Amino acid sequence: MRKVTHHKTLADLHRAYNWPAPEHPLLSIVTCTSDCPLGDREFTSDCYLIGFKKLRAGVILYGRTKYDHSNGSMMFVKPRQIIEMKHLEFEEAGFMILVHEDYLAGNELHNNIQKYSFFEYETNEALHLSPKEEDIIWELFNKITLEYNSNQDEYSREIIISHVASILMYSQRFYKRQFINRTDMSGKTVTKFNEALRAYFDAGYLISKGLPSVNALAQELYVSPRYLSDLLKQETGKTAIDLIHISLITEAKNMLRIENQNVAEVAYQLGFENTSYFTRLFKKQTGMKPLEFKKMQLN
Repeated sequence: MRKVTHHKTLADLHRAYNWPAPEHPLLSIVTCTSDCPLGDREFTSDCYLIGFKKLRAGVILYGRTKYDHSNGSMMFVKPRQIIEMKHLEFEEAGFMILVHEDYLAGNELHNNIQKYSFFEYETNEALHLSPKEEDIIWELFNKITLEYNSNQDEYSREIIISHVASILMYSQRFYKRQFINRTDMSGKTVTKFNEALRAYFDAGYLISKGLPSVNALAQELYVSPRYLSDLLKQETGKTAIDLIHISLITEAKNMLRIENQNVAEVAYQLGFENTSYFTRLFKKQTGMKPLEFKKMQLN
């Protein structure tokens, strides 16, 4: 098994790839052309990576899964995630912005960056940009580059972070557009999700494995949990865990209508480890406790 190198500093990362030394110890920019020297190795770092690239050949792996590079794509990597770049050849210029997590300390983006779920995405989930969207991203990148290469002063960090924040906000918008326009996924995900959930119920896994998890269902659909929840939210207005809870309570209602099924038995058959959690979830979904619901149905 190959050793994955962890780079604690940007200087170490730049030395490993023979890039010019960064202008700032916590922020760097790498512009890639057709002969970009990215080498052939695996690494992790303490940085957020925002990248744009059009590949002619080669592979980029993030978290051991392959990125989809059809059309112009953006990728987002969070600190301490494994990334591997192998034999890359670019059709056009690309770039990487590397932001050490300490660079964001004291700025609101330090907390806000956590809300951008595309840093969690895995398989086939790169952001595909239209030509107009590419122009917007390149304009923001050029503003960052201009500030980065100037004599940095007390305002530089806030200006650069504001442009990085703009790239992330635009990317969020573009991902939403992608969810709507990619007809191979949009509108079908909730159907596939419900089918996977029903298969879990029918296989008897509620008793043998317990409550279904978002991670397990996402794995069945070959997407990451965050990406699955974002797609479902776009299609239904509800997250994956919301839909799991709705399905469980729907099953519970059917079972509680059976006269000889008590609340504890229903909770057990649905995979709940204790009745109190089942009761809280049932009341949250229906406004009444399971026993109250059962009595109302039997009367």
